[in-house]
Amino acid sequence: MSLLDTARADLRLGRRLATLRAGTLGLAALGDPVARLFQAPWKHDPYAVHERLRCERRLTWSRSGIWVASTYDDAHAVLRDRRFGVRLANGQQPFDVTGGPVHEGTEPDVLEMSLLGLDPPDHGRLRRLATPAFSARRIEAVRPQVEATATRLLDALDPARGPVDLVASYASPLPVAVISDLLAIPPQHARQFAAWGSTLGASLDGVTSVPHHKRLLRAQADLRALFERLVAERRADPGEDLLSRLATAADGPDAVTADEVVALAQLLLLAGFETTTNLVGNAVHALLQHPDQLAMATEDPSLAGRVITETLRWDPPVQLTARVAHEPVRVGPVDVRRDQVVLVLLGSTGRDEAVHGDADVFDLTRPEGRDTLAFSGGAHYCVGAPLARLEGEVALRLLLERWPGVRRAARPRPRGTTVIRGWRTLPVRA
Repeated sequence: MSLLDTARADLRLGRRLATLRAGTLGLAALGDPVARLFQAPWKHDPYAVHERLRCERRLTWSRSGIWVASTYDDAHAVLRDRRFGVRLANGQQPFDVTGGPVHEGTEPDVLEMSLLGLDPPDHGRLRRLATPAFSARRIEAVRPQVEATATRLLDALDPARGPVDLVASYASPLPVAVISDLLAIPPQHARQFAAWGSTLGASLDGVTSVPHHKRLLRAQADLRALFERLVAERRADPGEDLLSRLATAADGPDAVTADEVVALAQLLLLAGFETTTNLVGNAVHALLQHPDQLAMATEDPSLAGRVITETLRWDPPVQLTARVAHEPVRVGPVDVRRDQVVLVLLGSTGRDEAVHGDADVFDLTRPEGRDTLAFSGGAHYCVGAPLARLEGEVALRLLLERWPGVRRAARPRPRGTTVIRGWRTLPVRA
């Protein structure tokens, strides 16, 4: 593409983004719930918007042209109904990089060929490839490695001497190290993953500017180039690591292409640390907001697993997902037409009073209830959920054991994104 063509493409994208931004602002001013979830100040604390939506006890129509599922029952029904998928009925993606409808000339999403972007039968074929690596036996076998990594990170910190940013120093490097070890990524590359993950994770809301789009394309290209090289190396000389198993499975009965292996590896890497980083950050922040619960967990750090479970209900890192009707579907009293999109508010389902008593209260003594939808549900249930839970439990337990006096040192900075909810910085002392 010539410089002139690039300039013209940038101009078209800039105009499209400006139009979408103006439209979203206008809809937010009119009270549209979807628009508000993607606009400040509502996106920084979306739960009031969720509560208003749940009052209707049914799918809600947004002027942006999509349905919204906010109750546990509606979300559960949509996620488990095989008449819904993640693509349009003709196989196309429903959204482009701007977060708007796909139109000619937009770039494909980095995860389009991964588990997140595929419907059956391709989805099942790739999922069967990844699932064995996350079995209960294999995940439990990783526990010593997670504990050793968390211990090493905590050993390098001294919160008594000054504020420590828990995200940058602990919650982020822990899962990066773990997933890098599982994939046998060389250490010199692992250091780049957090930066790539931040760029790609923020893009789940849609690109916000032409420079943001350029950063996204650069991160996509760099990450893809790395994995293309690593996959080729593992196919030629496989080891015992997860990436080698994925690469050599391209020759098995569930044959996958090299592009699919690369996309799957990227997903495992990005989801493998984005989810855990924000789960740990949200869990610590929730405890700091609730001194009585923090005291309980500090007195008995074995409650760390309960803290993670309650955080997944009360303030999950992944706030929403989308499904597309592949045929007409009736959800409660609402008829969803073919190719209509349903935005599933995962973060809202955990606050549904019809399922959880005192749902707005963060309570470690809460009796076990219905399964969380924090990791989605149905065919697209997060394959890495067991690893995220384990990492979260270990990270929090060791933190509480080592830093029993942990407290907030300064105001934390939120990520400012809608799909992924978490903290950019979380300064603490102990």
